[in-house]
Amino acid sequence: MDIRNTVERLRLRLAGQRGALVLAALGIACGVLAGAVTVAFRATIEIAQRFIVPRGFDALTDEMRLALPVMGAVLALLVMIWLGRGRLRTGVAHVLERLSYNEGQLPLRNAALQFFGGALVLIFGMALGREGPSVHLGAASGSQLGRWVRIPHNSLRTLVGCGVAAAIAASFNTPLAGVAFALEVVLMEFAVGDLTPVILAAVSGATVGRLSYGSSTAFLVPPMSLVSLWELPYIVAMGVAIGALAAAFIVLVRELTRATCRRPWWLRIIAAGVLIGGCGVMVPEVMGIGYDTVNLALVGRYALGTLAAIAAVKLFATGIGIAAGLPGGLIGPSLVMGAAAGGVMGHIGTGLAPVATSEIGLYAMLGMGAMMGATLQAPLAALLALIELTGDLNIVLPGMLAVVSATLVAKEVFACESVFIMQMRALGLDHSNDPVAQKLRRIGVTAVMSRAFRTTTQRVSPAQAATLLEGTPQWIVVAADHDKVLLLAADLARHLESGPAAEIDLLDIPAHRRTLARIHGEATLQAGLDLLERANTEALYVEGPGAAYDSEILGVLTREQIDASYRYMPAALPAEQ
Repeated sequence: MDIRNTVERLRLRLAGQRGALVLAALGIACGVLAGAVTVAFRATIEIAQRFIVPRGFDALTDEMRLALPVMGAVLALLVMIWLGRGRLRTGVAHVLERLSYNEGQLPLRNAALQFFGGALVLIFGMALGREGPSVHLGAASGSQLGRWVRIPHNSLRTLVGCGVAAAIAASFNTPLAGVAFALEVVLMEFAVGDLTPVILAAVSGATVGRLSYGSSTAFLVPPMSLVSLWELPYIVAMGVAIGALAAAFIVLVRELTRATCRRPWWLRIIAAGVLIGGCGVMVPEVMGIGYDTVNLALVGRYALGTLAAIAAVKLFATGIGIAAGLPGGLIGPSLVMGAAAGGVMGHIGTGLAPVATSEIGLYAMLGMGAMMGATLQAPLAALLALIELTGDLNIVLPGMLAVVSATLVAKEVFACESVFIMQMRALGLDHSNDPVAQKLRRIGVTAVMSRAFRTTTQRVSPAQAATLLEGTPQWIVVAADHDKVLLLAADLARHLESGPAAEIDLLDIPAHRRTLARIHGEATLQAGLDLLERANTEALYVEGPGAAYDSEILGVLTREQIDASYRYMPAALPAEQ
């Protein structure tokens, strides 16, 4: 009993955002778990590619470049049939969907499809990335850990963010970018309560990644710096051009998603395999994850025409794969497109002013951050990723200018949201992120509910009614047939004062009664408000977590209590009443 009470007190503290130490410990555990899953995913891809394409995709014949993506599509199709007949969503957009509609509860089956299906499409050269799948796998790791320990869903959201940060940190060896990505792109808020567990998760994930792959940066580039500050206007121009390129990519994914979402899912997968294979025949550099292509662009090994072809064909091939629903990511491809587009601008600048223009590799680096920031609408995450991926602090000043100008152009000139939000909207989904929704998602129902209640049957004697009123409860919960009804204890007290001699029917006495709907004790206030709207009622009864407590009512939650929770600070709300 003492253990049960201790656990319940901890859950209550987490529901009210007061369990910092518990969340910190869970963040570390989540980071280790998500980092291990991410490393396993990366190792699966790399080991398989050593056998299938030991010399890389460039060394393959045209026939093999066409055949491999088709084979990967067929195998991924079989995995989809095995796991869910194509009805399972994956990727960052799926994580955002589950945060919006399911309080961060990510199904294990979708994660299995992401692991096996994502590995297959990458092994066989699809023009997609491993970071999106890693984010999904990390988020699912945090979600499953939180559901296993049955924490409230407001804290479950934080664990999802922990898993995302750890996955990015382990995949890229970029703990700072992992934290920024989790807060800026996935949770979409920089809440102080999230920082500690998310940072600890990123450190844990990065540690697991470094133990497996070392501490070197993802891209190896020589030290580079601006030749002259007079280049800054040209860097702004590059940001404008890459912002337009990012907008073109976002619009392409949106329109292809809308055009194909009603087509048979198996046909979309096969068609994507054929088209991506055709792209690989034309430009072999677009196949696979593309980090080797980025490295060569950073050292200036590609000509102007080749870089332009890589940027254009990679954009088209990745857009096809994402719109078709292939379980791959687009963060890595955005880096490839950005490096190629930045290299193009570097070539043009060198041709116009060879003495006053920096190396082409510098522009390729800036292009990576600009494309990532504009595509994801996440300038801070893009800038930190740029610094950590290259290990070059000279990139900070021009990087800030390139990332911000590209992000602004994509958002303000072309009215583009984050590509992940756009994916959700194209599928008829939404991601409500207004301040009220943010506040309600951060508080659990058990932190606000009233415990000043008594439960009883529909009919009671006057003596039983008097017993119910002992201790001055605020509410009476009446179990009537298959429903539960709420009335004020004061109404029952007034009826007793009239001196009833016979049995009292609590559904018949003069009182204002409210029909109660059921909500689980792990839910957030946002879920409670949504349930009140759907059930068209004014109050909820909160049931305890776990099978052993399913019949136990923990408290009563009214619409007025929910309203008060975002008008005043949560710390001012009592944990128990």
